[in-house]
Amino acid sequence: MSNTDPILPNFAPALVKTEKRADGTLILSSPRPLAAPDRAIGVWLRHWEKTDPDHPFIAERAPGGGWRKLSYGEAARGARAIGQALLDRGLGPERPLMILSGASVDHALMALGAMEVGVPVVPVSVAYSLMSQDQAKVAFIADLVKPGMVFVQAMPPFAKALTRVAGAEVVTAAPAPEGQGATPLAALLATRPGAAAEKAFAALGPDTVAKILFTSGSTGMPKGVINTQRMLTANMEQLRGCWTFLVEGHRPVLLDWLPWNHTFGGNHDFNLVLRNGGTLYIDAGRPAPGLIEETVRNLREVSPTLYLNVPAGYGMLLPYLEKDDALASRFFKDLLLVFYAGAALPQDMWERMEKVAIRAIGRKPCFVSSWGSTETAPMATAVHFRIDRAGVIGIPAPGVAIKMAPSGAKMELRVKGPNVTPGYFRRPDLTRDAFDEDGFYRIGDAGRLVDPGDPAKGLQFDGRVAEDFKLVTGTWVATGALRIAALAAASPLVQDAVITGHDRAFVGLLAWPNVANCRAVADDLAPDAAVEQVINHAKVREHIRAGLARMNAAQGGSSVSIARVLLMAEPPQSDANEITDKGYVNQRATLERRAALVERLHADPPPPEVVLV
Repeated sequence: MSNTDPILPNFAPALVKTEKRADGTLILSSPRPLAAPDRAIGVWLRHWEKTDPDHPFIAERAPGGGWRKLSYGEAARGARAIGQALLDRGLGPERPLMILSGASVDHALMALGAMEVGVPVVPVSVAYSLMSQDQAKVAFIADLVKPGMVFVQAMPPFAKALTRVAGAEVVTAAPAPEGQGATPLAALLATRPGAAAEKAFAALGPDTVAKILFTSGSTGMPKGVINTQRMLTANMEQLRGCWTFLVEGHRPVLLDWLPWNHTFGGNHDFNLVLRNGGTLYIDAGRPAPGLIEETVRNLREVSPTLYLNVPAGYGMLLPYLEKDDALASRFFKDLLLVFYAGAALPQDMWERMEKVAIRAIGRKPCFVSSWGSTETAPMATAVHFRIDRAGVIGIPAPGVAIKMAPSGAKMELRVKGPNVTPGYFRRPDLTRDAFDEDGFYRIGDAGRLVDPGDPAKGLQFDGRVAEDFKLVTGTWVATGALRIAALAAASPLVQDAVITGHDRAFVGLLAWPNVANCRAVADDLAPDAAVEQVINHAKVREHIRAGLARMNAAQGGSSVSIARVLLMAEPPQSDANEITDKGYVNQRATLERRAALVERLHADPPPPEVVLV
């Protein structure tokens, strides 16, 4: 190991038990026993209230520019008061708490208070309220779960969405406009906890529903994934069984933007902090133009010990780290792990991050990842060993079994364990179809062993089973791997893309440009030039063409080469299910919505805006 290689934190040994079946199915599991999970996440909050009440638990930017911090003691007392207030209003399993606004200290208090007394929490994507034109998904979710209360940080931005939630008491942290009746959060916090709240807390068990998380799905309305207390507590013990430095007393510091209606931010990251007595700084920035600057501002003040993000987040942050040595030094100085999930990290981002870290601290960072879904709470596999390239998703966590079932040319991954959902809220049909004959959850992803002779080297993500397609020649196109290779080849001018070519003669790329980087390349244009003018600039087109041409030459073959590219000025639309809150692009929904662009991309002769590789 060179002096620039990462210093690994204390990890559990990488061990895998295998079972081979006659039909080619492979069952992978961990031989390490799972530590007994607590009965509910409220146990963790009360533990830290007792042992270290003044330690900062959660923080957010205050209006004056500093940080509003909530200690573990304050959080526990606030949660108990809110829990009693919810019981007083008759909330319970059939009348849950719905939350429309994003991550905040007050959001955390409301959610913890509800879970303290067995009231399910239903956090809803902010985009469904603020970016949607008709708030139809808010109305659908409200009609399905029938909340007894809905919380918003402030009423004005959510006024239209609130009209879609009938019969629920509205609670707001900010003063409500005159005439718009709402209960102030302060009234709930002023409630004196009594015997009813303690009895409700004592009654919590592994099967108590903690949350209902709605996933966007490929098409149509979202589906509600039941998250039990067992799922949440078991998942954190599974993580601690892999990252043993947590068991040894490391108290993580996170700066995190990921939305709490999603399992990555709301379960994995939030519970990682709560279980281990750490501190979570809520990042009001996100990987988008005009917002990434807030993330950079925050990283000048907060040095995380673990940094967790999706590839789009690293893609937006990297240019700032590359240009600013002081920022890079602050970012890496206490960092144990660089964690990515939600999608595969392009290899060029990995290598750029390594270069920045070597310049800043003299060594490479330790990269890790995991794999799972909303239905698995979310972690099913974890990396807790050294990896040198992106794409490795780890090995089964303690208590998890992974079935690798043959599916055409691929191996479909299926999951069983205490972290797996019992099903979908009020959708027995979806629940029935989600599990196979052995009770394994069918996640829809494919994977392969990095080294078939040594399963302990991990699984590699092999795309979505349903997203691969054949060209007219009958050749299969592995969209997941090709998309990652194409993004790396067209870096840094392409932000994301979908692969086209089903039943056609060649593979194409519908791509979303990184407009800021494209403007830097198109340096002879005016700063305020229209997006269409920027992305069709000759220098931009040539940069993308040349990068993909080099990739094609290295890969060889029509199924692993990009023949044409069409850059899209319109960003992915959340209302149309083209993109999730965490920035993952839905291939199927995008191709269906943009069918006319697919036809233009594959037209003969091609229109002038198509880049020929």
